[in-house]
Amino acid sequence: MAEGILIGRGTGKAVELLPRMANRHGLVAGATGTGKTVTLQRLAEQFSRRGVPVFLADVKGDLAGISQAGGNNAKVAERVAELQLDEAAFAYQACPVTLWDLYGEQGHPVRTTISEMGPLLLARLLNLNDVQEGVLNICFRVADDNGLLLLDLKDLRAMLNHVAENARALRTTFGNVSAASVGAIQRRLLKLEDQGGDRLFGEPALDLADLLQTDLYGHGLINVLAADKLIRNRTLYATFLLWLLSELFEQLPEVGDPEKPRLVFFFDEAHLLFDDAPKVLVDKVEQVVRLIRSKGVGVYFVTQSPMDVPDDVLGQLGNRVQHALRAYTPKDQKAVRAAAQTFRTNPSLDTEAAITALGVGEALASTLDEDGIPGIVEQIKVAPPGSRLGPISADQRRALIEGSPVAGVYERSLDRESAYETLQRMAEQATQAAEATPVTPAQQRDRTASRSRRQTPVEAFATSAIRSLGTQIGRQIVRGVLGSLFGGGRRR
Repeated sequence: MAEGILIGRGTGKAVELLPRMANRHGLVAGATGTGKTVTLQRLAEQFSRRGVPVFLADVKGDLAGISQAGGNNAKVAERVAELQLDEAAFAYQACPVTLWDLYGEQGHPVRTTISEMGPLLLARLLNLNDVQEGVLNICFRVADDNGLLLLDLKDLRAMLNHVAENARALRTTFGNVSAASVGAIQRRLLKLEDQGGDRLFGEPALDLADLLQTDLYGHGLINVLAADKLIRNRTLYATFLLWLLSELFEQLPEVGDPEKPRLVFFFDEAHLLFDDAPKVLVDKVEQVVRLIRSKGVGVYFVTQSPMDVPDDVLGQLGNRVQHALRAYTPKDQKAVRAAAQTFRTNPSLDTEAAITALGVGEALASTLDEDGIPGIVEQIKVAPPGSRLGPISADQRRALIEGSPVAGVYERSLDRESAYETLQRMAEQATQAAEATPVTPAQQRDRTASRSRRQTPVEAFATSAIRSLGTQIGRQIVRGVLGSLFGGGRRR
């Protein structure tokens, strides 16, 4: 059995995380500046040392330092001496790292296809209402029925136009497709594109096997997603991570309870996943977290307070590290009480009082024992990571990208035939067929008569001016009537 991961030590005893219980998920919580990121880095590198691949998002831009060996840090050296850490528990050492970036600027590009994202998550990403989400579902259904690939945004736009143009024929099967709903979705797609979200969609799509690699020494690869820019679009950030988690759940085979996880997934800024999320999406998250354990994946939510996570999800998180919380307001005090109640009581520790008195790098921790039973809460000082604390230079980042196992695999995008090209070809064929069809004398007379009835530019301008004048007069009359009814305003 793999040895436990030392989280930290206190006046009671050391708190370790058993790799066999790591796929029972966990929570790292605490106010800003209390040491959550350092704890995350410590756990990630220790999982890597035991051959477990890791995925994490670098929200502040400093977690990439895990790729470099630590040292020259007085506070780290002081903590190592204070906790009396031996070589088995601590070593200045770098971890194998692959850098990813949705925008393709600070790491390898990350892509998925519109079809893989699916209508539920796409509706969340675009912030669609129920009616608009229904139209989106129709687009996916029609595409599936006709074998049309939805790979990128231009495919989805073309599909929306196709559904709108054939709304009457589709009505009896799928219901009404309003032009207003299609237009609203198209505008949301334009906004997403302006924010750079279009780079997420396309090929080559991310191969999950590339996240599950180990290096030549058997250390698990740490996949670091550059998210300092991505986090500005919070919905895109949360939706992408949820998509990735869902893909892991759907594609990985069942493995039961292995001696160590196949992958550990850290979900930083986890509250963004649940803010304003519809119930159907929260239910989806709860289902994935509950069932993905049997796929050998451990999910660790990183956020400020346990109250940021719904109870149904929180109940699945067996390993807890709680850094300090501040109790300045009634809401803060409620969060402190809630955090204290999530732990198994320690008779010698006032958990609620301790949470507000913890220093930086200190925490309350409880992990599952060999039988899956939560241990009593202990107050500890967290063991430091042996990798660098802080960001890396541009040259170091470039070297990591060029020396990566997936270097050159995702850099060049592909644009194979999909819905856009297929629908465009169908439209051209229909036009050519119409032009090739002989025109009868009667049809020719009708076309000539139709052209003769068309207005000249001068006539069209005059008609438009008269219509505009009539509309303005009508609006003035309506405003006058409404003004007299509600006692409002003077007319000039």
